[in-house]
Amino acid sequence: MNADKNIFSPDATPLHIGVLVLDSCNMLSLAAVLDPMRAANRRADKALFRWSLLTPTGADVHLTSGLPVAGMAVKDAPPMDALFTVAGFALEDQSTPALLASLREIAGRVTTIAGIDGGPWVLARAGLLDGHKATTHWEDLETFAHRFDQVDAHRDRYVIDGRVVTTGGASPALDMMLHLIRARFGEALAMRVAAAFIYDPVHAGDAPQSLASPARLRARAPKVARAIRMMEHHLDAPPRTAEIAKWVALTPRALEQQFRAALGTTPGAFFLNLRLAEAWRLAVDTARPVHDIALATGFTSQATFARAFKQAHGVSVTALRRGR
Repeated sequence: MNADKNIFSPDATPLHIGVLVLDSCNMLSLAAVLDPMRAANRRADKALFRWSLLTPTGADVHLTSGLPVAGMAVKDAPPMDALFTVAGFALEDQSTPALLASLREIAGRVTTIAGIDGGPWVLARAGLLDGHKATTHWEDLETFAHRFDQVDAHRDRYVIDGRVVTTGGASPALDMMLHLIRARFGEALAMRVAAAFIYDPVHAGDAPQSLASPARLRARAPKVARAIRMMEHHLDAPPRTAEIAKWVALTPRALEQQFRAALGTTPGAFFLNLRLAEAWRLAVDTARPVHDIALATGFTSQATFARAFKQAHGVSVTALRRGR
């Protein structure tokens, strides 16, 4: 983390945080920012946080659930200590020149600027992440890294780099907010806020984001969970089952037995499904060429990829995109 001043320093002074909400963000990511502040105020029995809800133009935005969120226009934002941008989908369309200009102007007068979930994309488009370490939701991280080569992209749950903060989805945002409460107002209050949400454990910022969320597996089949982590990190160059087994200190047969017991499938079938699920996401959420999607998910032959994709999903990438 850079030595720049930010809001994560011990300081009993209350914070005013602007929360910019974009269309098509999800409720959990927004709640992960707002509810820890509310809970901290309640448990401290004083206003440690206050917040202003902002939208790009002052018109209501709608969450992915359809619920509307009202707020003042970001260009009219009052004086505040930090601006948190919470975003989800349709980021290209929403990153208008006016919005990006407003973000750059506000960034010059706040102590900290943060991007939540899809928010780092908007900050990056405004040039506010150039030269900084950053993260975003794991689904988009590879594309993010290619698109913004001036940003040092990491697969961490959240990243604090000087006055710039970025997180993955809802759970990493909650981790980051609890870290903020702990750093600024003390461990005891952070523990009470976490307990209010029955949230345990709290993950470190540099813990990696997960594609398959094998949290329960870590307790009952830890080597299967480790194998899945290896698969997630090698989607574009899939190792053989024997290599994965060696990495987790099992024989290939033992690894297969543990996969069948824990997940009812083989390591090879699980890995293929993981790669094809990522291929579906890239087909739907990006405009990357089919050849690039094939390579990103470990298929050196486009014909092999096309057959596997259609067999798994019942439609080709081209037909899938045409129908959306």
